[in-house]
Amino acid sequence: MKMKLMLVISALLGSVIATTHLKETFDESWKERWIESKHKGAEAGNWEWTAGEFYSDEMADKGIKTAENAKFYGLSTKFEKFSNEGKTLYVQFSVKHEQNIDCGGGYVKLFASDLDQTNMHGESPYNIMFGPDICGPGTKKVHVIFTYKGKNHLIKKDIRCKDDVYTHLYTLVVNPDNTYEVRIDDKKVESGSLEEDWDILPPKKIKDPEAKKPDDWDEREKIDDPEDTKPEDWDKPEHIADPDATKPEDWDDEMDGEWEPPMIDNPEYKGEWKPKQIDNPDYKGKWIHPEIDNPEFTPDEKLYAYEDFGVLGFDLWQVKAGTIFDNVLITDNEEDVKELAAAWKTQSEGEKKMKEAQDEEKRLKEEEEQKKMDEEAKANGETDNDEDAEDDHEPINEMEEDELDHDHDEL
Repeated sequence: MKMKLMLVISALLGSVIATTHLKETFDESWKERWIESKHKGAEAGNWEWTAGEFYSDEMADKGIKTAENAKFYGLSTKFEKFSNEGKTLYVQFSVKHEQNIDCGGGYVKLFASDLDQTNMHGESPYNIMFGPDICGPGTKKVHVIFTYKGKNHLIKKDIRCKDDVYTHLYTLVVNPDNTYEVRIDDKKVESGSLEEDWDILPPKKIKDPEAKKPDDWDEREKIDDPEDTKPEDWDKPEHIADPDATKPEDWDDEMDGEWEPPMIDNPEYKGEWKPKQIDNPDYKGKWIHPEIDNPEFTPDEKLYAYEDFGVLGFDLWQVKAGTIFDNVLITDNEEDVKELAAAWKTQSEGEKKMKEAQDEEKRLKEEEEQKKMDEEAKANGETDNDEDAEDDHEPINEMEEDELDHDHDEL
């Protein structure tokens, strides 16, 4: 009896022990854990280990940066296979579009453990895709895509991503009650039900195929007044001959044809007559198609669950490279999520201070250069004016000399 009780307690403890499956902060040994896909060959871009041009702590803030424009990026890392059944799944990572990205992805994909990492590409099956995607002013959204029975399902809600040059933290929470939450910079921006916010399952209700609107169902809220009649003097032409126009005196009927006065708008024209509207006594409202339970709908209490997570990858295309990824986390331990969120806050505050200082230094330098250019232009302008003045005097002197010589000859 005691042995059975200990086994039960052990099983319960095991079910609540938090596990972090992947925690990647990208130190100098990061290449030992990540594999580049060879699928795109020469079209694949290189990665660079860097904190970027502005940061809080250069070593601590180092991540991996897309380094070549107009390239595909395929990179993945493997971890011990697990299932999220019965547990909350957290997926979190930071993205810094330092290049002020115009078009490119910034998301991650979670794959099963059997992924061929060296051949990972856009058609490789995945379980979850999550993160920002930007392309021009029209596409600035956070993707949340779940694969269910071999089909990818996009979230029906529009979640806007960050599009500035700073580091931002993206967090996806998938709960065992089939609910979810999306956070940006440790703040909830969206949440809801997997069943309601994705078209993963068939709808619970469908329109009754046997039902149809009755033939005598009147949806007209207003009708013509049958007692209303058009006035006898209503019909007037829209245009009439100008009564004030006269035939020009030089008009020649043989040469110019028969003269006709020009047409003008008829001030008595009232347009098309329509009877006035009254309430329809037979109005029944808009007919609503009755619904029935969908026989194809089957609830799935494990909609959130995947049997096999084993690889996280970046599978991206970027027109303008320069995005830095860091602090990748897959866990069911909320404390780890909070820890990296706190680290992000410190990083964010520090890098903004450094960027603002850089911007101010740049501004002062540009002002100084502009001031110098203005002074040089002013000095050159004064010199030119002096030269112009000398040139103006020369013809006068020559003229005076000519006049003197002329006068001298006369004497």
